[in-house]
Amino acid sequence: MVLIKDITSLKPDKIRAVIRSGKWDKPTTGIALGYAQANLVILPKKYALDFFLFCQRNPKPCPLLEVLEPGDFRPDFLASEADVRTDAPRYNVYVKGNLKASPTSVKELWRKDFVTFFLGCSFSFEEAIIRSGIPVRHIEEGKNVPMYLTSIKCRPAGIFHGPMVVTMRPVNPAEVVKVVQITSRYAFVHGGPVHIGDPEIIGIKNLEKPDFGDPVTIKEGEIPVFWACGVTPQAAAMEARPNICITHAPGHMFITDILNEKLATT
Repeated sequence: MVLIKDITSLKPDKIRAVIRSGKWDKPTTGIALGYAQANLVILPKKYALDFFLFCQRNPKPCPLLEVLEPGDFRPDFLASEADVRTDAPRYNVYVKGNLKASPTSVKELWRKDFVTFFLGCSFSFEEAIIRSGIPVRHIEEGKNVPMYLTSIKCRPAGIFHGPMVVTMRPVNPAEVVKVVQITSRYAFVHGGPVHIGDPEIIGIKNLEKPDFGDPVTIKEGEIPVFWACGVTPQAAAMEARPNICITHAPGHMFITDILNEKLATT
């Protein structure tokens, strides 16, 4: 496997080549800093309109960056030389709502009717947070970001419905306003927080036991800050139970060639 210090120095196309070769199957937080990362959802065409409407109705957790034609596996806008079937470090394959496999390639599963959706990811704005001098705990600790199912319900569309999933980053109270200001510029990668403070208000019972990802240290006096998360479609897929749904494994994102600042508002 490639060492983290080696892969962080590479450009997105080189990182995708490492991933495609099978030499990197870990989360992508902290790598390709400055470039947008994307959540993946791949569905048969018959479910595509319902999911497209689900994204439109829930832009906070499901900000659409690009949608491909049925059968296409090379994004035109985000990374024209990439292959969506092989270029995420790990995928989740759901069959009728049940997780059946987490392979490093879905090339052998590919079908001509598959429609690929790319959704913005909050890993993208972490570079801006770090650049401002505010630490990001899961990067400091070499972990995946903690993700939680919440009591916040998404607006349904067709077969798709379910709870919003959020990521959590602990923040010093003196820096909360600054973090909100920074992340709010990046609406295409979830934007500003959906909740600040008491996790029980949004249905989270124990921050030490995330539903996805890894727990991180919350230091005395720090406030948990929650952002909408692109794992929300996986929760929706588990509720909707389509015949098949392929996503990235949580934290194992598709790395694009698009600079974060291209997706930021002024």
